[in-house]
Amino acid sequence: MTSLEGTLAQAIGQSHRQRLVWLGLLAMPLLFPVALPGMASAVGAFSLLIAYGLFIDRPAPLPDWLANREMHGRASALLKSMISRVIKIIVVLGRPRMLPLSNTPFRILNGLMLAVAGLSMMMPVPIITFDNVLPALAIVLISWGLRLRDGLMLVAGYLVTVIAVISVIFLWWGGAVVATELISLSGFGESMPLQSSSR
Repeated sequence: MTSLEGTLAQAIGQSHRQRLVWLGLLAMPLLFPVALPGMASAVGAFSLLIAYGLFIDRPAPLPDWLANREMHGRASALLKSMISRVIKIIVVLGRPRMLPLSNTPFRILNGLMLAVAGLSMMMPVPIITFDNVLPALAIVLISWGLRLRDGLMLVAGYLVTVIAVISVIFLWWGGAVVATELISLSGFGESMPLQSSSR
């Protein structure tokens, strides 16, 4: 990890390995159905940025408005504590295995899966409050799988990504059905009776 002092760009770093750690950390709180407003969109956008970097085989630059934000001392201390605890848990669960999946020939597939997971997270689903859990799990598995070169974790991430996409489609379909039923029950969908005119 880089130093957590200075600007956000300096803290996040300029390598895929550093950014994958940040992505994995930021997505983990979204595994629970309670999160800060807008956090899912931010994590999804960051996921797309890293995925784009994997596509072009070099880290993509952060937008200037984000890169130049200063890291405050209190936030840095909290992040250091959280990072230390999470890494201790992750290194126990993950280890280098099935190494070809984390090698360069698979970077397009890994970038594609990460991008799909990020888009699934950014897709707004009406009413449902736990719709980010599966995309967040996919991002956590793929980002840490790449960082630790754990192919088994990557395969799990691929599967969860597919399930996340299916769940988002299903939730949209279910939401459309519910909305149609509500409109029908409210009477707005009924056509007004035509008045016959007398000659």
